[in-house]
Amino acid sequence: MSFVSTNPGSTPDASWRNRQSAVFAVILLAGLLSGCGGAADGGGTAAAADDRAQAGRVAPGSDQETSETPRLGPDGRPIRVERVTVGGVPISVEIADTRELREVGLMNRDELPDDYGMLFVYPDERIRSFWMRNTRIPLDIAFIDRNGSIVNIEQMEPQTDENTISAGPVMYALEMNVDWFASNDVEPGDRLEF
Repeated sequence: MSFVSTNPGSTPDASWRNRQSAVFAVILLAGLLSGCGGAADGGGTAAAADDRAQAGRVAPGSDQETSETPRLGPDGRPIRVERVTVGGVPISVEIADTRELREVGLMNRDELPDDYGMLFVYPDERIRSFWMRNTRIPLDIAFIDRNGSIVNIEQMEPQTDENTISAGPVMYALEMNVDWFASNDVEPGDRLEF
């Protein structure tokens, strides 16, 4: 942020700088909130409804696997990508393990590569709720308990505020392209392994 001084060689006083910083913070916060889609505890793409903080997506999905440049999260730091298996099928996942990453989720993306998704990691196990505000691609979500076992799998339509809820307490949620789980014969009871 810059300022214009009407008096060459002088700088604004501290209270002016503080007001300017406060305005910038409000604008930044408003931008983040308008892009979020809400879910309990900072949900995910289909964000969690408990806080209505929403989750969605980060940036265009296809660049992540093919680009040498890592995708950046809302805090400007690279988003971690890990290889995991679900139901014995290897996939790459972006790890959404902070509130900020869970709130953004997979919002505003136009596509997601095959065998690529987002794993939402929570600090505790409880009922989770996701929605799809600002999420442009249809997704499947697997709700996963603390032991890595899939509790339920649901389909989520893009651009809706309809809540998709876990069938029991979960610590993880895995979002993949729609029909990915069925196409790979992954179903409730199968395991997520790191």
